[in-house]
Amino acid sequence: MTSQDSRPGGLPGNAPPERDEAPSFDITRAHPARVYDYWLGGKDNYEADRIAATEVIAAMPNIVATAQANRAFLRRAVQYLVAEAGIRQFLDIGTGLPTAQNTHEVAQQIAPESRIVYVDNDPIVLAHARALLTSTPEGATAYLEADARDPEKILREAARTLDFGQPVAVMMLAVMQFIPDADGPHEIVFRLMEAVPPGSYLAMSNATLDFDPSGSPGADQYNARVATQLTPRGRAEIARFFEGLDLVEPGLVPLPQWRALASPGEQISLYAAVGSKA
Repeated sequence: MTSQDSRPGGLPGNAPPERDEAPSFDITRAHPARVYDYWLGGKDNYEADRIAATEVIAAMPNIVATAQANRAFLRRAVQYLVAEAGIRQFLDIGTGLPTAQNTHEVAQQIAPESRIVYVDNDPIVLAHARALLTSTPEGATAYLEADARDPEKILREAARTLDFGQPVAVMMLAVMQFIPDADGPHEIVFRLMEAVPPGSYLAMSNATLDFDPSGSPGADQYNARVATQLTPRGRAEIARFFEGLDLVEPGLVPLPQWRALASPGEQISLYAAVGSKA
């Protein structure tokens, strides 16, 4: 990728973080982004994250395959959105730590002019933002530090890079499972999709216990160790996120069934879907 030093607001290239001070973060308590990084084989994690990750693996041995399958779904969804749906703008909420095949890499390999805004609330992700924010000269990437519970801030700041008069793909992969029902997760998604024009899309995956009710010990182990609590949901609850949207074939399905060429061979406790706004 080609790097440039330009700010958000419609300019091509990279959009560096808006603050230069070194971020501070608590390494004594596991964080979802760093636990997920460990499951993906990354190195941007700390002892608390590794302890939590390995304890969840002991209770739920398929969790590593689940994390990898979710990453593969991201790649398939972005490829569909760019190559078949013609999307050139992405709002990726809960992006996590940089790893292989990030949204902007997949999108810009197909359409170099694609524009991507990443959103996360973990300071360590901000610390790695420059590694993540590499763009083709024709496109743009930007990073926004914000909580998924604050859609107004996300929309306001993302508008510096994205044109909300044109279709946007809102990516929310394995993120709403960390928003408890008391915080109105469905209303958050509805607000985001209300703000994007017709022709936009929502891509989402969410943890579930539908396929393996005995997976609850793994969820309990996760919640005992990680500050941000996990809320698995049933199919009907996940389907509500897509109310008013037209589901892309094959609809809301177990994640490996969404346009995958082969099954991972292990139980993947996630649903996934992509929906379009008419």
